Amino acid sequence: MIRVDGRTLRCADVVTAARTEGPLGIDVSIAALRVAEHAWKLAEELSTRRVVYGRTTGVGANKDDTVESSVEHGLRLLRSHAGGSGDEMPPGQVRAMLLIRLNQLLSGRSGISPELIGALAEAVRTGALPLVHRLGAIGTGDLAPLAEAALALTGERPWVTGHVPPVPVRAGDALAFMSSNAATLAEATLAAMRLHTLTRASHAVAALTYVALDGNPEAYATPVHEARPHAGQVACAAEMRRLLGMHQTPKPGRRIQDPFGLRAFPQVQGPALDAIHYLRDVLAVEINASTENPMISTVHNDAYHHAHFHTAYVSTALDQARATVHQVAELSVARLGDLVEPEFTGLRPFLAAGPPGSSGVMILEYVAHDALTELRQAALPATLGTAVVSRGIEDHASFSTQAARAATAACSAYQQVLACELVAAVRALRMREADLVELPVRDAFETASAVLEESLEDRPLTDDIAAAVGVLDELARI
Repeated sequence: MIRVDGRTLRCADVVTAARTEGPLGIDVSIAALRVAEHAWKLAEELSTRRVVYGRTTGVGANKDDTVESSVEHGLRLLRSHAGGSGDEMPPGQVRAMLLIRLNQLLSGRSGISPELIGALAEAVRTGALPLVHRLGAIGTGDLAPLAEAALALTGERPWVTGHVPPVPVRAGDALAFMSSNAATLAEATLAAMRLHTLTRASHAVAALTYVALDGNPEAYATPVHEARPHAGQVACAAEMRRLLGMHQTPKPGRRIQDPFGLRAFPQVQGPALDAIHYLRDVLAVEINASTENPMISTVHNDAYHHAHFHTAYVSTALDQARATVHQVAELSVARLGDLVEPEFTGLRPFLAAGPPGSSGVMILEYVAHDALTELRQAALPATLGTAVVSRGIEDHASFSTQAARAATAACSAYQQVLACELVAAVRALRMREADLVELPVRDAFETASAVLEESLEDRPLTDDIAAAVGVLDELARI
């Protein structure tokens, strides 16, 4: 049961909603509904005695155009803004978007009608999904996707799955419903949580490679990381010590210094752990935030015009997370190169086991570098662009929407890179018949071995890579 009260929604709840096909157990706060209703009544009253953007005026460059606060004005706004295009938004993202928007509305500062909130809650509860397109936002409000969702609630647009009885749009509902980045936050949250899982899994993958390469334990030693105690770096080194059973002074490795893929892992993984932690903190604020412009304050009995629609926090946090993950992925590809090198493993080139000239896992390097290149493109900062729209009135954009899409692409590419390293590490450990009995990382080896083909002959490795991707979630929990 997910508590929806405008204050306590968690990133993990958003993931749960995205993965739940059909009805979703939600507990909607009655107290929050009462506050939201109070804000609605106040907004109606304010519109009779002062200028309120989007209610008594047009929007964007039409802000100085006086209009009658009416249902017709609201419907015109929704219809004109429901111009989304491109592919349909994935069902999981739509489910997450609806939950986030419902939670934000229950913080009680939108001035939206209780009927529309109730219809949205019913859609979330029953698993009904409106038809929403991906394109139509630049990080200053998901206008097109949310307008499409609102018109579905009114009965004017189609549903992909299920439906709810249509409700009327009250005066002021249109802009209040659209004033959010819920679709962007949905994709960003799903990507952030996926990156969290993949970085956790990467500890186990790197630990398996460490064993296969007879790594030097000094690189992870406590005194080393106490000397430069960045939080993520310290956490990574501690996790490697745990997985490798380094409770006391471990035996020396084969080399006085390992390649950077092993030796610099905590220093490179650390920034990624810190960046993803910060990103999750930002998203935890955003999914519980009131972003509606104007904000209706029942405490101060007034409306405030502001710029909470701007999501610079989200876009910059996403850019940082993708950039740091790309560096970690580079180390994974480097370790894969070490695994196919006899000088490091004592095994045949490319971990081959057939007649002379056998290629073994040679193709994995090509696949990994292909995926790494895609990740590199996804890591390019979205925040370096800008936009001037609505006749120059809206003269900056965060592009958090595009940063979130890039994060989704980064997740897909990074898991392919990790999968290639995992396939090679497990093969090397099998060929060496490594003794993992007393090491916690043995669980990772056995989990991966259970799904990876045992044959060492030259053959297509497509299924192996796919199986390795599929087991990463389990490795993250070891």
